[in-house]
Amino acid sequence: MNRVKATVAYDGTNFAGYQSQPGLRTVQSEIDKALVKIHKDKSIHAVASGRTDAGVHANGQVIHFDTPLTLLPDRWQMALNVLLPKDIRIVDAVYVDENFHARYSATGKTYVYKWSSAKVHSPFERNYSVHLERWRPDVDKMKQAATYLIGTHDFTSFCSSKTATSNRVRTVRLLTVEQCNDELIMTIEGDGFLYNMVRTIAGMLLAVGVGWHTPENVKEILELQDRKEASKTAPAHGLYLENVTYEN
Repeated sequence: MNRVKATVAYDGTNFAGYQSQPGLRTVQSEIDKALVKIHKDKSIHAVASGRTDAGVHANGQVIHFDTPLTLLPDRWQMALNVLLPKDIRIVDAVYVDENFHARYSATGKTYVYKWSSAKVHSPFERNYSVHLERWRPDVDKMKQAATYLIGTHDFTSFCSSKTATSNRVRTVRLLTVEQCNDELIMTIEGDGFLYNMVRTIAGMLLAVGVGWHTPENVKEILELQDRKEASKTAPAHGLYLENVTYEN
């Protein structure tokens, strides 16, 4: 068997998330259907670096699958893209060692969150950024608040109460907030993220920017390790899985 690693981009608007769910359209189910067709109805399943929620987009999701076929790498990209719906694209495909695992070999992930500060939110952007409407956040305060979240911390205050894992210590290596014309963009990179962690951090930084909290409140809330103290989770459609990194 050969192991193929593929990078996947998708528009999450019309998906019920990445992971397969009975009776729902998901990214995983569409990819698995394409793999089954290529393998003439033999069951082949893709393994992803992690799941994304309904409405969340990806530019750099990573999957792997095992196959008895020996197509050239660019042929895998072509064959899958022919069968996949237009809101999923295989960006590239390569053969990897059998020890590679899309999830367990990952050393880090980068997410991007986008808000629109345009006076009128373009109908073509409504599913790809969150409109700030009347708010004009103080970006400098958001940047100051972000500094308290960089490093290794227990992020219990910034993840869903439904988070299954008991170990909620994660390392945030980079967290920036930048105003780019009519877009306000948060970029976060770390060794891994808890359920809804990135969206909760986005919601918290926005709350600081509009004056509902101070930057110092973020440090206090982080130390309290209580989800009820943090702000609301930001909407899903502003979030993008940008990149997954691996040691080699």
